[in-house]
Amino acid sequence: MKTSIASRLENTPAETVRGIAIFVTGSAIIPSMDAVCKLLIVEHGLSPAEVSLIRLALQGVLILPLLLRFEGPQALRTRHLGLNLIRGALLGIAGLAFFGALRLMPLADATAVFLVEPMIVTLLSAIFLKETIGWRRITAVLVGFAGALIIIRPSYALFGAAALLPAAAALLIAVYFILSRYVSRSTTAFAMQVYAAVGGVSVLALTMMVGDRLGIADLAFTMPGGTLVWVLLIASGAIGTFCHLLFNRAYQLAPASVLAPFGYMEIVSALILGLVVFGDFPDALKWLGMTIVVGSGLFIYVREKQLARVTPKPPAMH
Repeated sequence: MKTSIASRLENTPAETVRGIAIFVTGSAIIPSMDAVCKLLIVEHGLSPAEVSLIRLALQGVLILPLLLRFEGPQALRTRHLGLNLIRGALLGIAGLAFFGALRLMPLADATAVFLVEPMIVTLLSAIFLKETIGWRRITAVLVGFAGALIIIRPSYALFGAAALLPAAAALLIAVYFILSRYVSRSTTAFAMQVYAAVGGVSVLALTMMVGDRLGIADLAFTMPGGTLVWVLLIASGAIGTFCHLLFNRAYQLAPASVLAPFGYMEIVSALILGLVVFGDFPDALKWLGMTIVVGSGLFIYVREKQLARVTPKPPAMH
């Protein structure tokens, strides 16, 4: 008997709480990858496309041995090969857009613009995954988005069209996460990362070939040199791999619309890293916005934890 997408993606409240905790961990760590990539672009002269491509290639190199060791080659079998490769393509182009913005914008500002992504995820999860979205969850997302707007304030006048690149990346990543939620029940977290690397590297390589013919600097490839550059590249690949494994696991455990508000948590790490690494000190309004962002995520977490306590665990199927 056929089952709907929604029924295949049901989770218990306890699983949802675990998924939230895992997602928050990944969201707190992922801005450190962005900081490393900004250093590679701004301080070492690599192009955004080059950084995005090498990061995804390293992701595949790092994750494939783990897949073969712990899951075996059979883990690469999936009913959704095309969707998994599309996920990778979305991730690759989103990285190109976001790293292109980082070449011009402060890390925290670019991250704040990117944080329209949770709203997009919430909307798409209701449309395509048929997830139920209550008024409390919608309110938390809107409040978190308001906090992000307080942090960023109008950026287009200051940064021009570059301010739109993180928004484009947000749309691509939102679709990536929706697809992650859908394929997570038929593809392991390791296999999802391998296919993401293959899809991302393929589309970026083609994009860079076209960019090279057109002489577009942001799409150029020059073989990186120097020990420090390769240390930073490997670090970006390792951080990205670890965080996306966490995200994939989180989407196996929790609805996409529940996880969406916790995407706002990235701004906390981005603000701290922007201050420590790049000397971008947040003003009072940015600290206010950060507080609102954290509060919106904590509200959803506490509510889901309460549901986990009062909802009985379903009986085991025999």
